[in-house]
Amino acid sequence: MSRRNRKQRHEGAGAPGDGDDMNTRAPSHPGVNTPAASRPAINDVRIAVEGEEIYGKLLRPDTPGHGGGLLFVHGWGASQRQDIGKAKRLRTRGFTCLTFNLRGHARTRAQIETVTRAQNLADVAAAYDLLADTEGVNEGRIGIVASSYGAYLAVLLTSDRRVHALALQAPALYKDDDFDRPKRELNLDPDLGAYRRRQLGPDDNRALRAAAAFQGDVLLIESENDTVIPSPVIANYREAFRSAQSLRHTVIPEADHALDDARARDAYIGLLVDWLPTTIALRRPAGSAL
Repeated sequence: MSRRNRKQRHEGAGAPGDGDDMNTRAPSHPGVNTPAASRPAINDVRIAVEGEEIYGKLLRPDTPGHGGGLLFVHGWGASQRQDIGKAKRLRTRGFTCLTFNLRGHARTRAQIETVTRAQNLADVAAAYDLLADTEGVNEGRIGIVASSYGAYLAVLLTSDRRVHALALQAPALYKDDDFDRPKRELNLDPDLGAYRRRQLGPDDNRALRAAAAFQGDVLLIESENDTVIPSPVIANYREAFRSAQSLRHTVIPEADHALDDARARDAYIGLLVDWLPTTIALRRPAGSAL
């Protein structure tokens, strides 16, 4: 997966709502680099990927300065709806934020039975490329905020794109086999639960190999009462991120996988608001010259 010329279309004349669908069809804007004085804070975007389109929202800071960009990747069965509130909070901290819907979700939910990990990874790469090409975003200061399946995809993306920081909430782990098999079928594997309880390393799993090679900053967030992603998965990721510039592992007390409790969601957002500005805005990007 290499960066290439992308056809990007950007539409919406005002701050959109928080829903997944874009019901208004305003004339297309010329691109993601509209002059700051004339652009709204939040825009609907369409992202071209493999001859299809996925939909997202681009949120710009009122006073950009540090050049930080944040890509939000939702989990399986969720949508960008869960990310927009977090993006709005972080927009006020100077970040340009992009939320979007993976194929098989929201508008493209008809594909949920057939979409594969390979296709969803291509979705994440296309969204990253749009964010990286947005005016005011420094590609050396891009972070990814992701949950569960989305966090798994985010780790894989670091093998092909420049990522400064990863904020991973309950990152999932899957077997490497059948990467082009419909993702929904992976959950039917009777051995998946046992696989996630094994001690695994970079030699055993593609995502863990990507984690072992990552040299940026990592925030690893675990839910105390997670029945979907057991503690051994988090332990495997934590051990794999051995080359990270920094690693912070936090457990949210009494939280379940989906953070259904409002206190758990507030704790999660608080961690992001505390960690991301310090990590991306103030620290020197990994691998940059002194």
